[in-house]
Amino acid sequence: MPRILFMGTPQFAVPSLAALSQHFDVVAVVTQPDAPAGRGRTLTPSPVKQFALAHLPGIPVLQPETLKPPEAVAQLRELAPDAIVVAAFGQILRRNVLDLPPHKCINVHASILPRWRGASPISAAIAAGDLVTGVTIMLMEAGLDTGPILTQRHAPILPDDTTGTLADKLAQVGADLLVETLPRWFDGEIAPQVQNNALSTQCERLLKEDGVIRWTRSAIEIERQVRAVTPWPGATTVWQGRQLQIKRARARVAAGTGQSGIETGVVIEEDRAVCVQCGEGTLELIEVQLEGKRSVTSAEFTRGQRQFIGSKLDANPK
Repeated sequence: MPRILFMGTPQFAVPSLAALSQHFDVVAVVTQPDAPAGRGRTLTPSPVKQFALAHLPGIPVLQPETLKPPEAVAQLRELAPDAIVVAAFGQILRRNVLDLPPHKCINVHASILPRWRGASPISAAIAAGDLVTGVTIMLMEAGLDTGPILTQRHAPILPDDTTGTLADKLAQVGADLLVETLPRWFDGEIAPQVQNNALSTQCERLLKEDGVIRWTRSAIEIERQVRAVTPWPGATTVWQGRQLQIKRARARVAAGTGQSGIETGVVIEEDRAVCVQCGEGTLELIEVQLEGKRSVTSAEFTRGQRQFIGSKLDANPK
């Protein structure tokens, strides 16, 4: 049975690790060091580490700060993996690691490459309005997500998908495709396909400021933004000097939406729905959360905050 060294960190990687453990000899799990989380900033193990400790007893869990030191690479070499499988690990692998296993380093990437190379392909696909995405199983090389493709599987992006819901679906798609692909790869049945660089698109790691809403944008763009930054960093605006998070929203772009002469960012009532005037169309607020409060429907929020209708939302606090 092939020996697999697994590298992954977030929840997206957990289904791949679970599937590998049922079909292959997982010799070790490498994940990022425990990191502060929650209001108390308590050191918390990654989802991959939590899964490994709970379900894979006896399999070592390694948490190097970096894989650059020779001793870190030597530790991996001693495990003698036939292949290294990577799923959202969070560190760039150098050549001395990429060349270590005879059957290469294999990545589970959440897009149909060469579209959306980079750190946040799921969010990028939603923000761009893509209707379809998927998972690519690929060989890793020095470039960022530029390696040859082994297999791909498409998946639809539903109108209400967020980065969170779509990541959960793609994580399972990736796990299933991974365990179907590896035996064929080990048996020499797959000829890697070079990516067409002319068709590539790039995406950067999500930052907190990516959640800040600019009401001069169109309602469609803002709705996609809300979905793309959910659950993190969350779509935010400012109301009366306090952060207001838009948890769920829907674009209204039919002719006649909005009110003539209304400034962008102003909250209006439209067909009994709470909406915000955008650069084009209006955004219906479905669920919101005021700083320090619980998440509520927009109707419930306006009942408690009667001055909300007619007020103006801003990108930054005064």
